[in-house]
Amino acid sequence: MHAPATSRIDRTNRIGRAGPHAYRAGRIALYYACFRYLHGSTAFGSDAFLFAQLNNADLECGARSAWLTVVGIGDDGFAGLGRAARRALLAAHVVFGGARHLDMLPRRIAAHRQTWPSPFSIEPVLARRGTPVCVLASGDPMFFGVGATLARAVPAREIDVIPSPSSVSFAAARLGWALQDVAIVSLVGRPLAALRAAMHDGTRVLVLSAGGDTPAEIAAWLSANGWGGSRMTVFEHLGGERERCVQASANAWGAQRVAALNLVAIECRAGREARRLPVTPGLPDDAYRHDGQLTRHDVRALTLARLAPLPGELLWDVGAGCGSIGIEWMRAHAACRAIAIESHAERQRFIRHNRDALGVPGLQLVEGRAPDALQGLDAPDAIFIGGGLTVPGVLETCWDRLREGGRLVANAVTVQSEAVLAAWREQHGGTLTRIAMAEAQPLGRFDAWRPALPITTLAVRKPEQA
Repeated sequence: MHAPATSRIDRTNRIGRAGPHAYRAGRIALYYACFRYLHGSTAFGSDAFLFAQLNNADLECGARSAWLTVVGIGDDGFAGLGRAARRALLAAHVVFGGARHLDMLPRRIAAHRQTWPSPFSIEPVLARRGTPVCVLASGDPMFFGVGATLARAVPAREIDVIPSPSSVSFAAARLGWALQDVAIVSLVGRPLAALRAAMHDGTRVLVLSAGGDTPAEIAAWLSANGWGGSRMTVFEHLGGERERCVQASANAWGAQRVAALNLVAIECRAGREARRLPVTPGLPDDAYRHDGQLTRHDVRALTLARLAPLPGELLWDVGAGCGSIGIEWMRAHAACRAIAIESHAERQRFIRHNRDALGVPGLQLVEGRAPDALQGLDAPDAIFIGGGLTVPGVLETCWDRLREGGRLVANAVTVQSEAVLAAWREQHGGTLTRIAMAEAQPLGRFDAWRPALPITTLAVRKPEQA
């Protein structure tokens, strides 16, 4: 009689029963056999030498001392969990999760069940360090989930994550969409304006909803912004017995409410009135609401090139005006961050409007005047100074707070501001560039060049200490 096939999970279970030492010995023997088969008996000297080398090698990269297990659970509940997840729940002293997830557990899970505090905090979990703890999360805990939050606070060797299929995986499977070609936006704890950056004609977007009203809010936003022809598919309870989908164009959606647990799929279709924005820096000037205090689009593109945004970096936009530099810095990559510092009340309102209209609601606005308003802000990787160069202490404070290796770019229009930049370059180096541009405009029956005010730009990198 043939022995039954052994699954990967079954092998793991057998390893657990045999003990870690037997598992290590078995692995060494397996590696030894593989080396002999691939390289022959004399490739590494004697058998004893090879076996000793393998025994002394660092084979413990997979060794764990995890006290915390994060279990991804789907809408099918405990019945959909694998053996490893069930074992972790049975062994736990306490299980954390939302009320909906905790209610999915059967009575035989004896651990104390604790809901998340409000406001949300992982401190109760961290306070249990060293005792067996489980955390329940939706689907894949590392995808916009609590698993990622915990992984930032707990060393990797102390945490195990057992994922289930995420809602976006289920949705892509139902729709036949290649997941790598889909834009994914989370509106959980984020404003609806976060959707704007993903909207391009012909693209497909999966949106993690904040609740049952989210699909109607998305439909209203799409219709109001020229995307009403976009097709929406709303999935409820993906992967569970109550799974359901509703389809309609955005302009036909109306105010219908769906289940709180839902995901929205959008096939983007731009109407004539939709504002289709490029992904390159230098957006059209009329994309912004402003009072004239705006870095014009050609100069803006050159300025962003000198600032050179990289994923995860932080920019200070000092004297932000309508916020154009900070906004386009953040549009360069989803992980880019920016702080706009502006003292003028009307321009602060422009910044709030523009950041939402252009899809970067995460732009932080600091209401105040540099250099005083710069105190207490996170140290930046790059700084743009668009106004206030002649204010005492602005350049000096910016330079002091800039990270080593960071970039500082400043634009000047007036003679006085140019003089400040020239003096700064004498002391700290950098590149001074004069940007002079002209545009052909009507002059009677002919056209003539109308020059714009020339811009002087200083670009300098802060030296790194040896």
